[in-house]
Amino acid sequence: MMVRNVVMAMLFVTVIAPIILYTDRLGSIHSSSSSTAAGDEFVEDVTAFPFNAHTGRLNLLPQELSTLEEPAGVVYSENSTKSFPESKEIGTNHSHQVSARVLATTSNEQDQSQKENPIIQVTRTLEQKGNQLLAQSDAKTATSEHNRLDQQSTQTSIKVNQRESVKTVSVKNNHETTIMDGQVRLMKDQLIRAKVYLSLPATRNNPQFLREIRLCIKEVQRALGEASKDSDLPRNANDKLKAMEQTLAKGKQIQDDCAAMVKKLRAMLHSMDEQLRVHKKQTLFLTQLTAKTVPKGLHCLPLRLTTEYYSLNSSQRNFPYQERLEDPQLYHYALFSDNVLATAVVVNSTVAHAKDPGNHVFHIVTDRLNYAAMRMWFLVNPPGKATIQVQNIEEFTWLNSSYSPVLKQLGSASMIDYYFRTHRSSSDSNLKYRNPKYLSILNHLRFYLPEIFPKLNKVLFLDDDVVVQKDLTGLWSHDLKGNVNGAVETCGESFHRFDRYLNFSNPLISKNFDPHACGWAYGMNVFDLEQWKKQNITEVYHRWQKLNHDRQLWKLGTLPPGLITFWKHTYPLERSWHVLGLGYNPSVSQKEIDRAAVIHYNGNMKPWLEIGIPKYRSYWAKYVDYDHTYMRECNINP
Repeated sequence: MMVRNVVMAMLFVTVIAPIILYTDRLGSIHSSSSSTAAGDEFVEDVTAFPFNAHTGRLNLLPQELSTLEEPAGVVYSENSTKSFPESKEIGTNHSHQVSARVLATTSNEQDQSQKENPIIQVTRTLEQKGNQLLAQSDAKTATSEHNRLDQQSTQTSIKVNQRESVKTVSVKNNHETTIMDGQVRLMKDQLIRAKVYLSLPATRNNPQFLREIRLCIKEVQRALGEASKDSDLPRNANDKLKAMEQTLAKGKQIQDDCAAMVKKLRAMLHSMDEQLRVHKKQTLFLTQLTAKTVPKGLHCLPLRLTTEYYSLNSSQRNFPYQERLEDPQLYHYALFSDNVLATAVVVNSTVAHAKDPGNHVFHIVTDRLNYAAMRMWFLVNPPGKATIQVQNIEEFTWLNSSYSPVLKQLGSASMIDYYFRTHRSSSDSNLKYRNPKYLSILNHLRFYLPEIFPKLNKVLFLDDDVVVQKDLTGLWSHDLKGNVNGAVETCGESFHRFDRYLNFSNPLISKNFDPHACGWAYGMNVFDLEQWKKQNITEVYHRWQKLNHDRQLWKLGTLPPGLITFWKHTYPLERSWHVLGLGYNPSVSQKEIDRAAVIHYNGNMKPWLEIGIPKYRSYWAKYVDYDHTYMRECNINP
């Protein structure tokens, strides 16, 4: 019997027990595989979840801001921080998958943050970002790992919705930019927080902390200097940043007056707005001053040319082809300028694109001071077969104050006083109308074209700040439908309407003109001189100039009287003939520039000035020979 029991025990150990153990292990393996399959199915469901047009990261959802931390050094753009419209649905469908322990922890943290002082909450948030940036600067491996994860997240977003790939790349670029200047931004943020703490009563009542925070401010300012990116910072910048963060943590503990903090921040904001206003005004003044100032090279050039001109014999001072000056069958241009180089660019660019340069005649009128220089330039640099005429405005004896109301006004004491009383508080705040060029009669000669060219039928008027890019002969064959002026309208913006230039509070203006009428551009205009004479346009101009003797109808300039004089006498040309804005607008469409026949540098940023917009300067500079002797002697460079 005993032997039988021993045999049965051994049989159980060797045969039955392994079978039981093996069966139990198979059950656990099956359970694990079922769980894995379910997990895979869940991942596929999440991956296939439709996000419509949003591919933002999960930590951008509003309901998860309290539990998820932002990656170190990442600054999201305004567009990327918008919440998903499906966020509520996600929270409803998957809330059962969040463990109770996480929910309880989140709830406790939210309750605790609500009980805390708002200043401490804000400071804690800033400290968390600061600690993340500090960790980033101390551990480059962590940064590279984060970049890897961010790249994976970007790839996943692209797979979810290909249409949002541009936004994903934008976020990544912002991330890379922030990594480059993360420490600089944090140090600037620390200085702002420190200055706020410094002005609060709690800080002033703590002498020890007051000394400490002042010292930290000096150290951070010294380390920051003029740095714009992290590579510009000194080696000890990280130590200064950590010391300041510790000091700010102490300041957070002693601050308990939220109202004082808000008051100080509002005061700082108001101060910054005031400083911005002052700087804008200074910038406007300096821009206007630069626009009025003649560069040294452009001052040297006419002096050098004048000297050479008076060394010539009288026979050497004549231009060829003078028999063409009054031929109405040719293409005649009118340019009124005292800028030799600018006038040369207009002539050179026009001739360069003319199909038959020999049929083009340029009539240039300048003042007595630049007359010799202008003639000398075109004697030395003749424009091929084109005809040049240079006249001195002093030779127009018919143009005097008794005939021209504007000439009488420009010479009056009140007008001169208007330009040179800028030190007075009552002076006009709009510096645009205080440019001394309006004192020159050259600017108003455009209203006397029939008197200047009595034997011509049509004239193309060009300003000296334009560049011609195509052949302009088609403008002479344009039928103006009985109108006097052919010009490109400028209705694209509201400030190009009549009410922008004329004073419609005056009954003379309001009764005769439409405030919403479309303005048009001066600078490239076709004038039918025959219609001009028939409709007595010059007399219309004189009548309105007399009515504006006290500048109550419009401010100074030539466009407002031009709008009035040619009211209902202007034929609109196609916009491609004349594109404006290259002297003030850096956003002119490249397509518009390329297809334009004439581009106009209207505004203060002329291409020959240092303040000219760099990307537009090449269109003008390619018609200037900077290797010319006179250009080198006057140190005029591109």
